[in-house]
Amino acid sequence: MELAREDQAAVEKLRQLAKENQIDIAGGKLRRTSSRFCLGVEHGDYNGTELFGVGTDRFIWMAYKPNGTKKVRLFSGNFPADGVVEYTIGNVPAPKSAAIADTWGRFPYGIDYILKREGFQLKQGIDAVLFGNIPGGGMSRSASLCINLILSLFDANGVEVPSLKCQVSSAEDATSKLQTSNFKLQTPMQIVDLAQAVENDYIGSPCGKLDQTMVLFAKEGMGTYYNPQDRSIEYVPIGKGAIDFRIVVLDTGTDRPGLEKATYAVRRRQCEELVGILQKAGYKITCLADVKDEAMYKKILDQFGRSHADLCDRLNYIYHAQQRFYQMMDAWRSGDVEKVGAIFRQDGLGLRDDYKISGPELETMCDVVRTVPGVLGERMLGGGDKGASGALVRAESVEAVKQAVDAAYPRSRPAFANKYAAHVCKVVDGVRLYEGVL
Repeated sequence: MELAREDQAAVEKLRQLAKENQIDIAGGKLRRTSSRFCLGVEHGDYNGTELFGVGTDRFIWMAYKPNGTKKVRLFSGNFPADGVVEYTIGNVPAPKSAAIADTWGRFPYGIDYILKREGFQLKQGIDAVLFGNIPGGGMSRSASLCINLILSLFDANGVEVPSLKCQVSSAEDATSKLQTSNFKLQTPMQIVDLAQAVENDYIGSPCGKLDQTMVLFAKEGMGTYYNPQDRSIEYVPIGKGAIDFRIVVLDTGTDRPGLEKATYAVRRRQCEELVGILQKAGYKITCLADVKDEAMYKKILDQFGRSHADLCDRLNYIYHAQQRFYQMMDAWRSGDVEKVGAIFRQDGLGLRDDYKISGPELETMCDVVRTVPGVLGERMLGGGDKGASGALVRAESVEAVKQAVDAAYPRSRPAFANKYAAHVCKVVDGVRLYEGVL
């Protein structure tokens, strides 16, 4: 199989890591899982909104091979100080253990724990090496890792993952191409649920399902639309006649702690608190996304805007982000990239001012690129606090964006002068499996 240059470079790096750590991957498989770029609604998943985004070419690569034992042996090139993570299937530390709180090994431990809890009787261990180039916040590094590990362990143990027939807004028939074998899940959405459970129930991170969904189902050249009401996926190409634009990820060089330690956890609790208050007041809602009617929205603000001003700010963002979401989808379908970018920018201001989930380095990046002609929109990405911002940029303006960032960001944030980067991203498949390359 012919590999792209970056995938071939990944293979060479993984071979070297395997050799240095005495892990046998010869003749095994290579799985690549993507990052994601959310176009809307950021922080909408745990609030019940519809979602739209793309898979992007910052990846986690994992080379793995069944080892004929019940041992799992893993080495991450991103966390070499942790050494080889090794455990026996069905025998891992307890959830939320302090001893593993700051190790990357908590993710494979959590996958083993959750799979066992959910009735998957794994018997085949693997030897594996992995590494990635996804920024440490904003592009779903943890979700990409969990999806990769779950699919690889399922593959080694003959667990069949069914393909999902998705609606496609073109003549093309799209199917999520996931490997199959002996035992079968009922729907690939169970992979999303399992990956979320690892973070929620084992690690203690209160993430929603946006990241896992986008990584698992992302399709090259397509936007991925998710409807939480029926858990359906639709692939949406951008409309004909759209201007040539690029997705640029603005890595601030910062590394956000787990969501359980971040403002994200506070915001989620606040949203759930407001839902509870509104339910007690007689509002027939289950999440903030249910507040779609303007009259209901205004009534809530009149009733609680003073007594619960901070909580109502959270609602302000979700309510207006939903209104913008439908406008953005219409603009995407019609090829109006300028409007998509403008809405992306408005969402960023809402995340900064109403949701109050951004961070100083994230906003510095936004402030820098906002002044560059040809930048259509910019905002923070992901969980907030630290990590990466993103921008939609006319193709001819990409170099100007890079120059502006290089000139201004290190001066404003000298602590990260050697760590930041601007990545021009392609829209890619969320999951790819390569055989015969190791």
